[in-house]
Amino acid sequence: MREPSAQHPTFREALRFWLKLGFISFGGPTGQIAIMHAELVEKRRWISEARFLHALNYCMLLPGPEATQLATYIGWLLHRTRGGIAAGALFVLPSAVILWALSFIYVSFGTVPWIAAVFYGLKPAVLAIVAAAVIRIGKRALKNECLWSIAGLSFVAFYFFNAPFPLILAVAGLIGFLGGRWWPAKFILTSHDDSKSTDAPAAVLDDASESPLHTAPSLARALKVTVVSLALWWTPVLLLALWLGSSHTLVREGIFFSKAAMVTFGGAYAVLPYVSQQAVESQGWLTAPQMLDGLGLAETTPGPLIMVLQFVGFVGAWQHPGHLPPLLAATLGAAITTWTTFVPCFLWIFLGAPHIEQMRRNAAITSTLSAVTAAVVGVILNLAVWFGVHVLFPANGSIDWFAAAVSTVAFVGMIRWKWGVIPVILGAGILGVIYRTLVVG
Repeated sequence: MREPSAQHPTFREALRFWLKLGFISFGGPTGQIAIMHAELVEKRRWISEARFLHALNYCMLLPGPEATQLATYIGWLLHRTRGGIAAGALFVLPSAVILWALSFIYVSFGTVPWIAAVFYGLKPAVLAIVAAAVIRIGKRALKNECLWSIAGLSFVAFYFFNAPFPLILAVAGLIGFLGGRWWPAKFILTSHDDSKSTDAPAAVLDDASESPLHTAPSLARALKVTVVSLALWWTPVLLLALWLGSSHTLVREGIFFSKAAMVTFGGAYAVLPYVSQQAVESQGWLTAPQMLDGLGLAETTPGPLIMVLQFVGFVGAWQHPGHLPPLLAATLGAAITTWTTFVPCFLWIFLGAPHIEQMRRNAAITSTLSAVTAAVVGVILNLAVWFGVHVLFPANGSIDWFAAAVSTVAFVGMIRWKWGVIPVILGAGILGVIYRTLVVG
């Protein structure tokens, strides 16, 4: 017999979870998707496997940070527009505050040893979380040899040939669309439907249930979302231009990161080369070593990896404040960068998600997204391998045995004994401090 359905969370319960997620979402997009999957699909059962992957597929097709957009999508499904705003904002807010503090410490005092020690312990824990997620998601999403092949080819294309992320997803989608017509048994997978399993617990947002009434698309709603979102997006930039002039660093940062939010597909790992080139070489806001330091801070703090852009905005305005005090300029630079990076995420979700929900039972869409899901698994594997190489084999090229030991123990514990994400993260951070203090000295 199936376990009874999970209870629909109240808005207050959801708020508590999204706030907690903002503090534990380490590991960039891969780690965050892994944590959301473990918490929302497996532990809390707020959303079914198929609906989680359906939402993830759409978010992977959008410009900007996919993990933030996924949280916004699920929050919107659960509690309408206020749920989406709460989920997206709380996913980012803790990271924004923490990174502001670390950025201030960085420009004022340089690196702080104990903070570096905590982050040193966190990295292998995040690697274990990501590796466990690849296995869990792959087992559920890759149901046959066709989908395994798509995932493998996606990984090879991305990792070894640096193929553009949108191209990988477009080719996978085309294969899925054609496969759904010619070989539907391999691409239209009813086995993704959690509600049809006799022993699986039912989720709140079960794949068999209809979409909530508030998800129905309408022209009036789309126009309202567009007007309000664009006004919120651009008003701070215009006010800064009226106050400081269009040539000020803050205004140029607002315009630049607004453009980046519209054209940078493929998440943080795709946007970073573009932003690094523009911020360092074209704009001169910071140096290449500072950019690398910012990436290190963003990788080892909770929240989206794209938060490195906030560091760029902070340091750029700190070093080019105009007539403003450096700290005020830097704080405003961090704020305008974060604002113009993340407000578009709400526009893409609130505008497009109703149509994506409406197409959930369309056979052509189902087959297309099943192939996109497989490609996404390959991309997640690519990010896991990329992260693993940097954690286990740091700059000198030799293996880091501490990182290898911590990641192995955490991985085995999560797979075999179902260790939770929070104990793993806390334990690894403490071990990092102990190791750096007592062993490395």
